[in-house]
Amino acid sequence: MTLLAHRAEGPPSAPPLLLGPSLGTSNALWDKVAPELSITHRVVRWDLPGHGSSAAGLIEAGATVGDLADLVLALADSLGIERFAYAGVSLGGAVGLHLAVHRPERLSSLAVICSSAHFNGAKPWQERAALVRREGLAGLAESADARWFTSGFTVPELVEDHRRADPEAYAACCDALAAFDLRDRLAEIAVPALLVAGRNDPATPPAHLREIADAVPGATLVELPGASHLAPAQCPEAVLTALRAHLGGPAGRGMEVRREVLGDAHVDRAQARQTPFTARFQDFISRYAWGEIWTDPTLSRRERSMITLTALVAHGHYDELAMHVRAARRGGLTPEEIGAVLLQSAVYCGVPAANSAFATAQRVLAEEDGTAG
Repeated sequence: MTLLAHRAEGPPSAPPLLLGPSLGTSNALWDKVAPELSITHRVVRWDLPGHGSSAAGLIEAGATVGDLADLVLALADSLGIERFAYAGVSLGGAVGLHLAVHRPERLSSLAVICSSAHFNGAKPWQERAALVRREGLAGLAESADARWFTSGFTVPELVEDHRRADPEAYAACCDALAAFDLRDRLAEIAVPALLVAGRNDPATPPAHLREIADAVPGATLVELPGASHLAPAQCPEAVLTALRAHLGGPAGRGMEVRREVLGDAHVDRAQARQTPFTARFQDFISRYAWGEIWTDPTLSRRERSMITLTALVAHGHYDELAMHVRAARRGGLTPEEIGAVLLQSAVYCGVPAANSAFATAQRVLAEEDGTAG
């Protein structure tokens, strides 16, 4: 049996993660995301029929999203993968929704990125399929940037993939989108689900992802500012942050610990201030500081709070010190214990540093406990 072309990365023994592409692209859509995910997962990214390196004959006119889902399952079977996490963009996301409804036993989790439970009815896709069968893909490729990215941004390799796709296979994928509508089945989805929307996406705007999130029990919705339709290519760091938290790796565990130590209010404020520019740094903090260091059982959280307070005094980071005085109180340290830590710091870090630290701590303790410590 001819299989979908694919690219596998990561340890063969790691948890499997399948990545699906958008119409008109290849698995190169995931170039800035897959290598990072492959550190903790066995990543398999696949090409649509007639796209990238997949054979055009794998799909025929009148195809459905279910047909594409069957091809994905055949690929997984050939690789010995029984159950897997899945993430897909646009048409690739629709494949994930189909699997979650019709073959839930195969999925451990689902991430739907810049996609929808329906694609605005059959007519526009029937018209696009007819156009491509009649004129080929050159004209559509010329407008790919406007459909895929915000103004001034492009990924030439992906536009070239669009131009080189097989017209008949592309048209058959349009047939699949024309027939796709799972809105009345969304409530049946029981696997952990993440919905990622690009706030500037004209093809599947955030309202489409909100519709899924509202219907799927327990689903999480993330909206990415500055992202259009191909978010993994345009905002890879933000997509990575969302996927890592969803997949439950170090970033996911780290975010949980971060909330336990610092409190929901502080973390929510930090998340609200996150931008595509700062997303990678926030992911770094969640994965390494909170997901690996603070979760190490060698030291208790009380001990880590004491060490952290001392380090912040030593370097004069008094805004951070205020935050960690609050964290220390949440973790059970008394005002007397915090004072003892600062007094110890006076001996080894200097009296002026400890003097400023006592002033900061006294203010925080008064705010938190109504006492000067």
